[in-house]
Amino acid sequence: MTFVEIAFQLIVLAVAGLTLTGLAQRLDFPAPMLLIAAGIAASFIPVVPEVHLSHDVVLLGLLPPLLYSAALTTSLVDFNANRGSILLLSIGLVIFTTAGVALVVHLLLPGVSWPAAIAIGAVVAPPDAVAATAVARRIGLPRRVVTILEGESLLNDATALVSLRMAIAAMSGSVAFYEVGVDFLRASVGGVFVGLVAFFVVAKVRRKINDSLLDTGVSVVTPFAAYLLAEEFEASGVIAVVVAGLLLGHKAPVLQNAQSRIAERMNWRTIAFVLENTVFLLIGLQGRWIVQDVIDSELSLGRVLLVCGAALLAVMALRMIWVFPVRSLLNLPRAARQGGHWTSTFVLGWAGMRGVVTLAAAFLIPEETTHRPILLLIAFTVVAGTLFIQGLSLPWVARRLKVPSPDPAEEALARATLLHQATEAGFAVVDDDEEDPHGAIALIKARLDQRNFAVWEQLGNPDGDHETPSQTYARIRLSMIEAERAKVLEVRSSGQTPHTVVQEVLTMLDIEESMIDVATADGDRVRATRSEARATGALCDDLTREIEEVEPQTPDGCTGCLEEGTAWVHLRMCVDCGYVGCCDSSPRRHASEHFKDSGHRVMRSIEPGESWRWCFVHHVTG
Repeated sequence: MTFVEIAFQLIVLAVAGLTLTGLAQRLDFPAPMLLIAAGIAASFIPVVPEVHLSHDVVLLGLLPPLLYSAALTTSLVDFNANRGSILLLSIGLVIFTTAGVALVVHLLLPGVSWPAAIAIGAVVAPPDAVAATAVARRIGLPRRVVTILEGESLLNDATALVSLRMAIAAMSGSVAFYEVGVDFLRASVGGVFVGLVAFFVVAKVRRKINDSLLDTGVSVVTPFAAYLLAEEFEASGVIAVVVAGLLLGHKAPVLQNAQSRIAERMNWRTIAFVLENTVFLLIGLQGRWIVQDVIDSELSLGRVLLVCGAALLAVMALRMIWVFPVRSLLNLPRAARQGGHWTSTFVLGWAGMRGVVTLAAAFLIPEETTHRPILLLIAFTVVAGTLFIQGLSLPWVARRLKVPSPDPAEEALARATLLHQATEAGFAVVDDDEEDPHGAIALIKARLDQRNFAVWEQLGNPDGDHETPSQTYARIRLSMIEAERAKVLEVRSSGQTPHTVVQEVLTMLDIEESMIDVATADGDRVRATRSEARATGALCDDLTREIEEVEPQTPDGCTGCLEEGTAWVHLRMCVDCGYVGCCDSSPRRHASEHFKDSGHRVMRSIEPGESWRWCFVHHVTG
């Protein structure tokens, strides 16, 4: 096959993946399932060339960037808070599943040795780093469950690959038990060490450069360099990539400038998006030749179906058997408000979809292994079966069990509080005696107020028939940007203005428009929930003190606005005297004025469906 033919097939593969993903989004159907189904169907079409997925391509070309992309966006704080749960699943459950599947395969498949059975057990043991979290985020599972799934899928490949390596070594000779422990220790500790080295090197380089293009180039090279370096020392390349990605993502606000962070975020989202689509399509395209190899074997169809079905059921059942007994160790019950009861445990157990690593690892099994085609079919069956059975039913299971999803209203309240605290910290460094002949401080305050108020305005009554100030601003400003862009394009057509200048102005307009679009979408999402916004986080003494219930002085509106005949946006009530004032997004800001005049520190929202309180002194909600 010529280079041009290979390039053409890769382009067709990418275009097909993107097209099918777009179709899945329009149909509101999980893209991984549609891609695999399309790949399986296409593999049986005579004109479609036979595609053999190489383990080298997956383990070196696909796995590092996918893991790195996921690690960059994973919260190191949440990961560390759930490290016990993650390790129980990524190490304990993988070993447990490996042993259980090995027992099933050894009993049902005649002639298969224990090392070969353990090898296929290790192959099908780790859930996929992409499939589970993609479905979990799509249906809105509790944040704690998503964090555990992310952490598990980032590390479990290392456990499975080390187990597979030991099983393959045992096929060619005896391997002592202590050697397995030593190899696992070398792989894990070595992987962590190489990941730390990669982090420190990249961090040092990033402190020396400010160019976003150079920074992006460093980012693209990092996962491959970390993976190869770790494998060179017989350590776990998977762990090295994950450690480097977690630390670099956590330290990005310190190590990179804003442009570099935006570029890195968008580049890795794009890379992961294209690779994920391609991966699932490739999985499906393996269908025909794997099935054909099994047909050519001497085993009966009934035996093949029995062992494949038993392996699939074992993988699904063993995960459930593991997560419920260790539920207390998984620390799920204490997170009941975040969905930490038995329903979340069940969903965590049901979200065990396998993916491309399972299929790629299966190809590492030596070709001379007895019943190798059957072992490959087992891997393919587990991947396709878990994706279709668990992946398609997971949204229904979550709805049926009423597993709570993250509340956008609570997130909006936390976002508004954090922005307010950040603004206070920003003004704290401004000298009160700062000379300001141009009114820059007033301009900065106005812009920050506009930013902060836009977030606060996402709360409140979703059924209101009036526009908030931020909604009015977005509507008018977007129409202005459209006219501004049209004028810039008209000027560009004349050819009298340098192209670089035109691009800079267009980029400025694009950034502003995208910020408005994101804020508008967030506001619509929060208002659409119609849920009660509750505050989370640390409370101050003013919010925790005993407060007697008081009646609002003017329950139908802001006291000051009613007296003055002005309009308000959202209403707040003083918990000490019952005074009702309008929020700071309102023109008169009577709530803040009441605090200044009375010294009463706490007011609460009296908008429908809201019960949170605000301390004017400590700038926290409760």
